[in-house]
Amino acid sequence: MMNYKTKLKNIEAIFLDVDGVLTNGQVLLDSYGNLLRSMHVKDGFVLQYAVKKGLKVVIISGGRDQQVTKRLAGLGITDVHLDVQSKLPVLKEYIEENGLSAENVLYMGDDMPDIPCMQYVGLACCPVDAVAEVRAVAEYVSPAAGGLGCVRDIVEQLLKVQGKWQFDFEIVRRPV
Repeated sequence: MMNYKTKLKNIEAIFLDVDGVLTNGQVLLDSYGNLLRSMHVKDGFVLQYAVKKGLKVVIISGGRDQQVTKRLAGLGITDVHLDVQSKLPVLKEYIEENGLSAENVLYMGDDMPDIPCMQYVGLACCPVDAVAEVRAVAEYVSPAAGGLGCVRDIVEQLLKVQGKWQFDFEIVRRPV
């Protein structure tokens, strides 16, 4: 079996679930009954950077909150599929329409509906707090929890392995 780091070299598309991956899975209700979610800015930074570096970032979620779409659009992510009851057909259609190979796709999920997609792609990942069945299917389990940097963890590794983690500034340390 190939090491997950070796597989990162050929990843062209990143598929992510929302609740439990981009969020911590908690849903808060305000006094008007609106659902509120929290997303980590470090996950957001790495996703917008991945898009700028030419990676395809695709979201597939059973959730329906349009605020998720607005947040992701602000990061340059336009392939957002919400209210999806069966995720695998959406994943397969995207792969086919974009001329990708499933082997060159990474999927990160955290719960039972994600398992078929995780079994289909080349690299299945999950946050440390994913359900046991998902952890059993994942080739890489991030040490970070959902909504708390798991996306940053795997996408930063991917960008580094592909030589795309480069910035136009020098990091200078202040003298102590």
